[in-house]
This record gives sequence, structure tokens and C-alpha cells, in this order.
Amino acid sequence: MSDGVDRTETTDEVPDWRERRGPVAVLTGAGISTSSGIPDFRGPMGVWTQNPIAELTANYADYLRDPELRVRSWIARRDNPAWHAQPNEGHFALAELERHRSVRVLTQNIDRLHHRAGSTPRKVLELHGNMFEVVCTQPAWRCGWTGAMRGVLDRVAAGEPDPPCERCGGILKAATIMFGQNLDEEVLGLAAAIARGAAVFLAVGSTLRVQPAAGLCELAAMHGADLVIVNNEPTAYDDLATEVVREPISEALPRIVAELSAVG
Repeated sequence: MSDGVDRTETTDEVPDWRERRGPVAVLTGAGISTSSGIPDFRGPMGVWTQNPIAELTANYADYLRDPELRVRSWIARRDNPAWHAQPNEGHFALAELERHRSVRVLTQNIDRLHHRAGSTPRKVLELHGNMFEVVCTQPAWRCGWTGAMRGVLDRVAAGEPDPPCERCGGILKAATIMFGQNLDEEVLGLAAAIARGAAVFLAVGSTLRVQPAAGLCELAAMHGADLVIVNNEPTAYDDLATEVVREPISEALPRIVAELSAVG
């Protein structure tokens, strides 16, 4: 009977990845947070699968051009379940791994559940930003304002459906990376360095369709890391993986962390 795991044969010359010492890097996607009540985007019950129009709110050019789209975006930010979500066993497991191994979390998520679970903030790299801060879309040399999302949502509740920047009058948005925007070069460079230096690279709950984050898997494997993919659906990087795990993340991660922790 299948245990839900695709296993790669090992030999005496190639130790099991669970026994490897060295840094561990973990790329996390939306799938790690679904057990916390935050739907993913492209899964069978994903936000964009159920409502393809909602994906338009993630396009930067459309957002800047369409005031009505921005109004819908502010409502979506107000109603995002991440405001009330709690970390699950997967988040807590990764926080626990810090006690035993050198570990960095590279997350595509904007919900900060890794922080709430106890992961050291400086060890969590937010590749796509976070939803709890707001930025002005005007260039930094012209404005550069940033602030708390709660304060701007208070303005929405007070009757400003599309609140402008109070410093320059420009368009505001969440401090997240939208389609059509480039990742921060410093963040991406650090993520690449972490991937190159990893002994074990876990890709957890990500469809691995969005670049350049997904490409970190190949980068890690090219530099000798054991790539372990934990995801319910096949990904484009499965053939590179030492092992592919098809189990619920909240069950698989605590076990994987326990195995990695035993090595020290």
C-alpha cells in the first residue's frame, strides 16, 4: 500500500538526505498556510481557480490603471483571512528546526505566519513582501512613503475607497510583489546565496510556477543540495528532486523536521 511518498533509491555511497549535515533552506508557498484557513491561489479550491477575475488584482499595471480594481483590492485586503489566521503544525515545525539546524526560510507567502510561529524574523526571507505594510507607488526619490496597513484600512472604513498617499497624493498598495513587478534585487541575491549553500533544500506547498522563486530549486540542486518537494500536486521540478512527498504538509513537515533535527 502506498504511503504517499515517491522514494529515490539510495546506495551505500549516497547517504539518505535525512542524514546530511549542513544548512537547510526551506522554500514555502501558499500550501503551507491552507491548514490555517488561508486558501491558496491555483489549487482546486484556490482563490484564482474559483474566481479568475480576482487574479487581475495581482497585476501591477492593471492596478495602477484601474481605480475600480484598486477599490476591490482594498476590500480584499480588509477581508484577508490572514488577519485572524494562526500558524499550523507546519509553521511550528520549521520554527522548531532552528533549535537543531542552521535553517533559513524563503517564503512566497505574505501572511507572516512563520513569524507568528516563532521563526526568527531575520531568518525568514519574504520573497514577495508582506500584507501588513503599505507603500507608495511613486519612486523612492520622489516619495518613498511606507506605513502600516491597519492605518490605511482605517481610512477605507472611514469612507476613502481608494486612499491616496498622504505625503504625495500617489497610489498606495500593499508591500507585496505583484505580477509585473521585479523582486527586490537584494532579497533575490540573498535567496540565491542561501540556495547555493544549502545541503538540504525543502520546497513546501508551492506549485513552483512563479519565477524567479521557483528557480531556487534548480539552483540548489545544481550546487549539490538534496531537493525535497512536499506538495500535493506535481511540479515542474519533481524530476530534480531526491524525494517527492505527497502528504498533507501539516503531517509531513513535523516528521521531516524530527528526522533532520536528529542529525544535528
